[in-house]
Amino acid sequence: MTMAAIDQANMTLDDALAAAEARYVEANPASAAAFREAQAVMPGGNTRSVLHFSPFPLGIREGEGAWLTDADGHRLLDFVGEFSAGLYGHSEPRIRRAIDEALDHGTVLGGPNRYEAAFARAICDRFPAIERVRFCNSGTEANLYALSAARAFTGRDDVMVLSGAYHGGTFTFSGPNPLNVPFPWHEIALNDIEGAREAIRRLGDRLAAVIVEPMMGAGGCFPASPGFLTALREETERTGVMLVFDEVMTSRMAPGSVHGLFGIRPDLVTLGKYVGGGMTFGAFGGRADLMARFDPSTPDYWGHAGTFNNSVVTMAAGLAGLTEVLTPAALEALNARGERLRDGMRRAIDDLDLPMQVNGMGSMTAFHFATRAAERPEDLPAVSPGLRALIHLELIARGLYTARRGLVALSLPVTDADIDRFLAGFHAVLEENTTIIRRHLDVPA
Repeated sequence: MTMAAIDQANMTLDDALAAAEARYVEANPASAAAFREAQAVMPGGNTRSVLHFSPFPLGIREGEGAWLTDADGHRLLDFVGEFSAGLYGHSEPRIRRAIDEALDHGTVLGGPNRYEAAFARAICDRFPAIERVRFCNSGTEANLYALSAARAFTGRDDVMVLSGAYHGGTFTFSGPNPLNVPFPWHEIALNDIEGAREAIRRLGDRLAAVIVEPMMGAGGCFPASPGFLTALREETERTGVMLVFDEVMTSRMAPGSVHGLFGIRPDLVTLGKYVGGGMTFGAFGGRADLMARFDPSTPDYWGHAGTFNNSVVTMAAGLAGLTEVLTPAALEALNARGERLRDGMRRAIDDLDLPMQVNGMGSMTAFHFATRAAERPEDLPAVSPGLRALIHLELIARGLYTARRGLVALSLPVTDADIDRFLAGFHAVLEENTTIIRRHLDVPA
């Protein structure tokens, strides 16, 4: 046992977290100053809640490849991956060239530009269920349009989601959210096939849509089983309900996304995150007959506005990313690194005999504290936020940037050596905090 581990063994969680926070504050004075300045003009010094963490978030000065440099000049390996939007890393040259070329010919052109139809074609060619597509500016917006379209198309009101799901800032189901869109919501449990069938049948012609992530991203990287997704497709087809796959995150799991991988055809699919090449992006698409209702040349069409829906920079970057960078071979290699990462994390946990588990699919992973196997978010035990904060700050101290909630999202520039570095740091942090983790989850030493 290292000296650090011996010291930690004599600490409470509160003591260990206070010590880690003190080291963090001392190491990051420029980030602290930037945070104080931001607080004067933004609530909480922040304009994106997920990026906030105590005692203050790192200010990021620049990124290159899979590396970040913070405001104090520390270099960190980026394993946040912009919560899956940073798939291409921070300086992919083919995307940069596309952006530069687009900028050379002007921005905010006020009309269809030379990239958007080609980008739409690339999306329709890649994702089997998307016969027609329209662009917007975020995954949240894409889900709002998809669900609103499903309600308008069916003439029904109610929407079904998974317990613990996240489909955007106004579609959050891990607890009460007063900002949620006020649709009539119904929750079902992930991978409960019979429960889902019964709930869909019970709601009958009140139900407009079922929306599901094929792997719950913010919910902890819990994958939906192919059998569960197939059951949703069968029941929604039988009852005339629109099935919506939120593939904002999971479209990166296979060349044709998860619905293509499993051969399941939802009525609508939503996209976002990386698909815009690192630029602001969202999209929704699906059945041609449903999407035809957005055609402005037809009577009684559904209006769909958005000043930056066809942003020249986004269209150019997204097109280059899908057609030049994200090849099937590139995705296969990235997913293999994701599997190696999860295997290594599980070995570290087993080696230390800790009450933890690792979930994920493809290049996205999350680790959890759990005394028994958890199959869905609601199975996880209540854990002090301080425990996650401690592990998060200790990883940062080792130059490893992850999300506080335990999410690890790989980018294409991440190498095998980077994975090795992460696994060594992960093992060291867990080893030094083994006693605290066990004590907090009331597991005998």
